[in-house]
Order: sequence, then structure tokens, then C-alpha cells
Amino acid sequence: MSTSVLVINCGSSSIKYALVSERREDRIFGLAENLGSADARIKGVTTGGEALELSIPHADHEKALETILERLSHHNPQAIGHRVVHGGTLTKAELLTPEIIERIREATPLAPLHNPAHLVGIDATMRLFPELPQVAVFDTAFHQTMPSHAYRYALPKFLYTHHNVRRYGFHGTSHAYVSERGSMLAGSFKQGGWLTAHLGNGSSTCAIWNGQSVDTSMGLTPLEGVVMGTRSGDVDPSIHSFLASNLGWDIYKIDKMLNSQSGLLGLSDLSNDMRTLIEASEQGNEDAALAIEVFCYRLAKSLAGLSCGLPRIDGLFFTGGIGENSAYIREKTVSYLPHFGFNLSKDLNNNLKRGTEGRIDHGTGPQIWVVPTDEEGRIAKETEHVVDEVKAAVKKSDADAAIA
Repeated sequence: MSTSVLVINCGSSSIKYALVSERREDRIFGLAENLGSADARIKGVTTGGEALELSIPHADHEKALETILERLSHHNPQAIGHRVVHGGTLTKAELLTPEIIERIREATPLAPLHNPAHLVGIDATMRLFPELPQVAVFDTAFHQTMPSHAYRYALPKFLYTHHNVRRYGFHGTSHAYVSERGSMLAGSFKQGGWLTAHLGNGSSTCAIWNGQSVDTSMGLTPLEGVVMGTRSGDVDPSIHSFLASNLGWDIYKIDKMLNSQSGLLGLSDLSNDMRTLIEASEQGNEDAALAIEVFCYRLAKSLAGLSCGLPRIDGLFFTGGIGENSAYIREKTVSYLPHFGFNLSKDLNNNLKRGTEGRIDHGTGPQIWVVPTDEEGRIAKETEHVVDEVKAAVKKSDADAAIA
């Protein structure tokens, strides 16, 4: 990468940022958290790997961004890439224009917790740095290659045609990066059939054929799919009416329970952190052990289901905080898929160092890899690609005008 790109990911009370340049080891990154409160602060890593901690009491998104960008200004970022959770039907990263910003706004009902925060960040950076090209990179875009039989729900047609109710999928930048990097390591760049498992507090799976997403576990929202840290994943849709009728819960309470109080946390009644649960399980905590078992079983079940979208299975990629760091979860998940011919090497799996990539099978059957994700790097790459396309179009237009 010849340029440096500032990657911004705005949440409701936080901002993740990374200055991405050609060498990953030179990356500057951090998190502004607790925005709007007296405890607002920025924590991160700056030049040379030096730790940064800065108090910014009562700072809002704009003040935090102003502080971040002021500290990075001497690095001369040449573009800003914004992670946007939901792009609706947009199929690729887009230069931020009034039209694209309006389409992000129109997709807000599909991501009410995420898109408004992204729009706050976009508005702030465009006012602070109007001269810099800015690009939106969508979590949903990679999955827009899914066929209709994978993304349509079996609901009345008007809900799709008039209200855009369909499966979109998320974690697209991670699945795209990991499948591209992994297939390159496997010697079949963007070729063949691969399953990806992005495992963290938010988790999802994806089936990829020749570099394109053909199915994924998340749906209209990030709640659908596998068990996650605090999200339930798939449940019987009638649970809403059951809880409303029998417990008197309203839709908001049910939604909060499914998104914030379920998953590993709900099953274990202890924690949403897999490390805590594994430790508790080893000490005899049966609820923690069950949470782990449900997590791995539902994950394997999802991977098996997604395999229907692939003409053949060349391998499986694990990524995300849990996928990259927990040999135990990888082994337990693969054990639920004996009929797929996976041949996990216990030694290679257990000896893989954290944060490193590597193959963990015996060399027979479908390949199994651990590939650390790099969502910020992927966002920066897509941002640079869009900016280069725009520059090329302007150059061509100027040349055509000169000829005319």
C-alpha cells in the first residue's frame, strides 16, 4: 500500500481507529471510549509501539475525532475509510457523497444500533477534514453475491419488495480478508470452496466459492446465526409471543434479552468471555461447560449447513479472538464434523502461537487453517482502491475534455 489510510469505526459511545500504512508493524491504533462521560479517554498504541492513554472528559464523537486526527495529522493520512455495518443493497465500498450518505441513513432501520453512530462519525470527519477523500466500507457488501435462495426469507413477498426484509450477513470485511489470505496460503488464491468461522463476542460463519460469499449465518441483523458472547443466535421466532403472553414482556425487553443477555453469558450465567468459561469449566462449573458445548455444536451445525452452498469443500479457516486463540474450541468444533473428512493435528493445533497463522491438519482431507483477521487492513485496502478509481476517472475525464 503506497498511501496511509485512517480507518474509523464509530460506535454509540466509542470510536476505534487505525492508521494503516504499508507495514503492519508500523500501524497506529486505538480506542476512544466512554464518550460523553467524565471518564471519556483514548487508549492505544502510537509510533514505535508506544502505549497511549489520554483523558478527554465529556468529549463527544467530534471532539474525540478532532483529538485523534490532530495527533495523527503529521502522519499525513491521504484518505479516511469508515466501517459501516449496514449498506443495504450496496455491493461495494463507495466514495462518500450526499447520495451515499443518504443511502446509509435509509438503511438505519436495518441497523438501528450501528448506522446512526457511523453517521455521526462521518459527519464529524467530513466537517473537520473536507479536503480528504472519505469512503464507506460496508460489513454487508461482501455477502451481496449470495444467490436469492440463500438470502430470501420464506415470508410474504411484499416484505422483501417493499421493506427490504432479507438476509444480508455481516463481518464481511473479515470473511473477505481471511478467505483471500487463506486461499493464497493454501496455494489456490480465490479458488475452490472454503468455510470461514469468525469467532469472537460476535460470531458468524460463511461459505465462499471462488472468492465470493454464497451463504452466511447472520441475516437481516447480526442476531441470526451461531451462539455469540451475549447474542442468542438462532431461536424459535415464536419465543417472542411466548414471552409476551406468559411473562408480559414487550418487544424491547425481548430484543434486549436476545442481544445483550443471552449467548454464552445467558447459558453460563457467568460470563460472555470464552477464556473465563474454559477456566470455570476446568474447575467443574457445569453451566460453563454446557455453554462451551452449545457454542461448538451450533458452530459445527452452521458450518455443516453452509456446506450445502459449496460444490466441494477445500478447507476451513478459523479467525477472530476465539478462533485465533483457542485451540480447545477449534478441536471441539472439528470433532462435531467427523463426516467431512477433517483430520486435525492435535500437536499443530495446540502449538500454534497466538496471533500467528498456520495450518493445523495432518495434510489429508480438507485443509484447516488459523488465519488472524485484519479488518482494518481490508477497509484501508478497499478505501485506497475506491480513491484510485476516482482519481483515474477524473484523469480520464480531463483528458477527454482536452481532446474535445
